[in-house]
Amino acid sequence: MLDMVSPTPGRLLFGPAVTISYFPSCSERLPPAEFNFAHLFYEAIGDDGTGKVLVMASNGHPDASMGGGTKMSRVQNNRLAGILTDGRLRDFHELAAYDFSTYCNGEALRWGGDNITPFEVNRPVVIRGVGIQPGDYIFADASGAASIPAAQISNVLDEAHRVIEQDAAAISSIRDETRKSLSTAPEQ
Repeated sequence: MLDMVSPTPGRLLFGPAVTISYFPSCSERLPPAEFNFAHLFYEAIGDDGTGKVLVMASNGHPDASMGGGTKMSRVQNNRLAGILTDGRLRDFHELAAYDFSTYCNGEALRWGGDNITPFEVNRPVVIRGVGIQPGDYIFADASGAASIPAAQISNVLDEAHRVIEQDAAAISSIRDETRKSLSTAPEQ
């Protein structure tokens, strides 16, 4: 998932996903007393939110606000790793002051509750064309975001460490090279 925006782009986001899927607002079909962020947030995170990533799917409303600093304080209070959404978020200055990482479609100025409503939790969602199942691991940084199936996380982390070690060895080799050594050595 490319071109994600963050109030703190230097922070990494990593952890298992819990999901909230949004739906076009209709108080007749989705009574606000039942379908609201607070209720669905606690249902999504279960008894312990520590280290989890809240993934919120806008379902075709990427310019709608999914929430702001006040609503998302629950993420801080429950020690989640952070937020990933294909919608927008308000109050970047407040989100940046929290300990968690946030990646989204951009900053919003207006409330989005008249457009979309939290609808269901911990179901598969699609964020920017990528399927995410609850429990998949989310990784995001300033270059983009990825979803890793939980069953593959050990293999992916092992491979990432191998690549880091290879890159470090290549940097060391390059540091020691000279123009003369390049004429006799195979290219890297």
